[in-house]
Amino acid sequence: MVWRNDQVSELETGKLLSLAERCLGVEGDFVELGCYKGDTSLMLADLLAREHSNKKLWLYDSFEGLPEKTEEDTSAAGQEFKKGELYVTKREVKARFLRANLTVPIIKKAWFSELSSSDMPTKVAFAFVDGDLYESIRDSLRLLEGKIAKYGVVAVHDYSNPALPGVAKAVDEWTSRMGVGVTLYQSMAIIKMN
Repeated sequence: MVWRNDQVSELETGKLLSLAERCLGVEGDFVELGCYKGDTSLMLADLLAREHSNKKLWLYDSFEGLPEKTEEDTSAAGQEFKKGELYVTKREVKARFLRANLTVPIIKKAWFSELSSSDMPTKVAFAFVDGDLYESIRDSLRLLEGKIAKYGVVAVHDYSNPALPGVAKAVDEWTSRMGVGVTLYQSMAIIKMN
C-alpha cells in the first residue's frame, strides 16, 4: 500500500520505511514520538502487519498541537511554527487505523516532558522522533535513553530544517553526551546504535 504523508517528504518516507524494515530483526518495539495525523504511523503499522511481526507500535503525542517555542527555536525562517499549530485529536488518529483495517497502536496522550521511562516499551528497535521544537526533541531522546536496542535506529525529522533550529541543537547535545554519530538524509538525522 502507498501512504501519503503531508509532513515528511516522499524520499524521507521511503528512507524511514527502509530503516524500519532493517529493524524488524532487532529486539524491541517501534516508537513514534510526535505522530500528528498518523501518516508515518500508518506506514509503520502496515509494515508490521505485512511482515507478520509481533512487534508493537507505540505512538506519543500531546494531541494539542505544538507547544510554546523556547529561545533555542528562534529562527527568522520559522515564524509559522506557532503554539497550537499541527493540532489533531487522538480520536482522529485512531479512526485512521480503523479505516485502514490496521491494528490500533498503543497511543499515549501527553507532553513528552510529562512522560517517564515507564511509559515506554522495555526495548526500542526503531524510533521516529518528530517533535519540531528543542524541548520536544530533548525530552523524546531522554525517554529513549537506555531503551534503544543494539542495532536499533532513531530517526529525527527536521534536523537540517533552518526553520526549526532547536531540533539540531537537541540532537547534537544528546548524541555528544551519548557518544554516537549522526548520518544525514534529507532533513533527517539518523542515529544507529551499534
